[in-house]
Amino acid sequence: MTEEEKVYKVLDELEINYTCHEHPPLYTVEDAKKFDIDIPGAHCKNLFLKNKKGKKHYLVILEDSKRLSFNDLSDALNEKLSFASERRLEKYLKLKPGSVSAFGLINDINNEVKVIIDSELKKFEKINFHPNVNTKTLTINFLDFENFLNWCGNEFFYCDMITYYIRP
Repeated sequence: MTEEEKVYKVLDELEINYTCHEHPPLYTVEDAKKFDIDIPGAHCKNLFLKNKKGKKHYLVILEDSKRLSFNDLSDALNEKLSFASERRLEKYLKLKPGSVSAFGLINDINNEVKVIIDSELKKFEKINFHPNVNTKTLTINFLDFENFLNWCGNEFFYCDMITYYIRP
């Protein structure tokens, strides 16, 4: 079973409705903007981080029009943070760069990755993530996203101090 098929299987088991949008490969938020793809709901930037010692890992989810303030988040967590390596991304979430997604948590069977979500995402009815491949985007209800996170069992929390807007 592929990583993508695992996502559909879990969503179906949880009775989470989704809409699948196919598109060219998107490696970054900037790529998505170049293609001007019209998909309703919040578009998410997903960042896989580690602490300085490499003992803790975080999946940070924020709206794509924002940038993470590493200093503010580091201060809030009392941890020096940096991007995790491609090797760590593969080890914990079984993902490749360019396809980082909350759905990768399906593969974190030991619940080692903590999830930090920009609290402003709660204002959206719909939210979008890659199904662990960057050639498709799935749209689901935000409440279903929370149900998915609860099913995964990873610790997650909302934070409203971790981002600033990118100026147009």
